[in-house]
Amino acid sequence: MEPKRIREGYLVKKGSVFSSWKPMWVVLLEDGIEFYKKKSDNSPKGMIPLKGSTLTSPCQDFGKRMFVFKITTTKQQDHFFQAAYLEERDAWVRDIKKAIKCIEGGQKFARKSTRRSIRLPETIDLGALYLSMKATDKGIKEQILEKDKKVFNHCFTGSEVIDWLVSNKLVRNRQEGLMISASLLSEGYLQPAGDLSKDAADGIAENPFLDNPEAFYYFPDSGFFCEENSSDEDVILREEFRGVIIKQGCLLKQGHRRKNWKVRKFILREDPAYLHYYDPAGGEDPLGAVHLRGCVVTSVESNPDGKKSDEENLFEIITADEVHYYLQAATPKERTEWIKAIQTVSRTGK
Repeated sequence: MEPKRIREGYLVKKGSVFSSWKPMWVVLLEDGIEFYKKKSDNSPKGMIPLKGSTLTSPCQDFGKRMFVFKITTTKQQDHFFQAAYLEERDAWVRDIKKAIKCIEGGQKFARKSTRRSIRLPETIDLGALYLSMKATDKGIKEQILEKDKKVFNHCFTGSEVIDWLVSNKLVRNRQEGLMISASLLSEGYLQPAGDLSKDAADGIAENPFLDNPEAFYYFPDSGFFCEENSSDEDVILREEFRGVIIKQGCLLKQGHRRKNWKVRKFILREDPAYLHYYDPAGGEDPLGAVHLRGCVVTSVESNPDGKKSDEENLFEIITADEVHYYLQAATPKERTEWIKAIQTVSRTGK
């Protein structure tokens, strides 16, 4: 009987020999992790046994590379994976930890209800707290802040984080809020922006998190960027990134010239409505952008070469300038979710 598939999807994996990072199709089984060069491959490129393994998250061994976690096997072999965004990393980490625990206890993997309740300070779920902080209606408001001739976009102050925790009765006092905020920072749910907050996070201050209106922070997948004295062209270019992130993840994209398919990380923003795509293995700058205002997006049942394909999960975006983009989701459900999200943004975003 084959092991049960618990989770699968694209992750970026660090090579064991050449140390390069490449996107892989990763499958979490009850007893191990298989990774494939392509989703359509029949045989895995490698397999990581989970029995006796340990998991480290967040793994901060690679500087600016975010959303990384590490699996160390009983033979002391380290395997590094990078997710596209924070919630995706946390989902993988939760399932892998549970799979390891089930192996140790001789139990079968089974999902339980994901209903969460946060009771502070006795117990805390940092992941659930982070989602509450990000909520558009009752969460912490992201702003454009200025300091030392720099402009910080999609950001907020340390004092505002503590204010939010206290006002929502999630902590009893500001000192307790500092403790929780420091935990959010160390787990990667908050990121420092600016020299003051970065110095504190690096251990120069007594507390890694600052209850200070001059200390700036941001959510790691918010679209944060800092700009100095910019030219008019820079301002126009960066306008694309000011929109709120609606959806993100990895898809296959067909190239316009060579017509080959490659895994790309996509970030969908509204107001303005843009779909940016990146090399998932690294690089902060996008490889390209699709302006979605007035576009048409539909599922297609055959690939661009006209060959019939029932399980490709393809969809097409046709921009207002009549540029065609062909994308491939991993599942029919994922394809439907992307189409609906893009359709909504194309109607409402400028």
